Amino acid sequence: MTVPYAPAMESLHTAPLLEARDLVRRFRADRPPVLDGVSLTLRAGDYVAIMGDSGVGKSTLLNLVAGLDRPDAGSVHIDGEALRADDDDAATLLRRRLVGFVFQAFHVLPYLRVRENVALPLALLGDTPDERRTRALAMLERVGLARHADRYPRELSGGELQRVAIARALVHRPRLVLADEPTGNLDPRTATEVLELLRERILEAGGAGILITHSRAVADTADRAYVLDGRSLTPLP
Repeated sequence: MTVPYAPAMESLHTAPLLEARDLVRRFRADRPPVLDGVSLTLRAGDYVAIMGDSGVGKSTLLNLVAGLDRPDAGSVHIDGEALRADDDDAATLLRRRLVGFVFQAFHVLPYLRVRENVALPLALLGDTPDERRTRALAMLERVGLARHADRYPRELSGGELQRVAIARALVHRPRLVLADEPTGNLDPRTATEVLELLRERILEAGGAGILITHSRAVADTADRAYVLDGRSLTPLP
């Protein structure tokens, strides 16, 4: 089912940045699929939240959109490029170039300094050490953590670690940013700050973002919010 929505006026005449069509994913043949024909279209400037009960397939949808998992049916295009289910290497390269992730559990590497964690996507893309350092420091400046660039993750608070995760997700200027419960481990005040930062940076870069959450208050920080029931995405009023 294609999700109905009213895109921002500046997005009406642009090609879709994300087209996920009729996605089906089942993990056991003797059970109904987790996702059964779910579709989602985003254009540059779109920032949406997806809610739903545990087990309805929110993270599964995110993994399919990112090419981390393969659909049993359906297709995904990012910025006009197809995620091919039969080509893991091509999917990996596309993901590295066009997708940024923000995880609830941060997933920073404890043995790397903050700036080295942020620079990891650039290393995977082949940037030189000087380029990686310059761009990582610039992004840390944007998220208010430049003074912590040479510290290790264990020296930072939870809110600061989530800012590191956001900086890492955005440092390579991805077209699509995916955030899976990014405030689940944060106190309300820090969560609000992180959500504002995430939204600002996505829109500043001219990309699009998907925010997965259980919280209506968090969902309300996005431009639009949907409820996923495994078969469709229903807009929240």
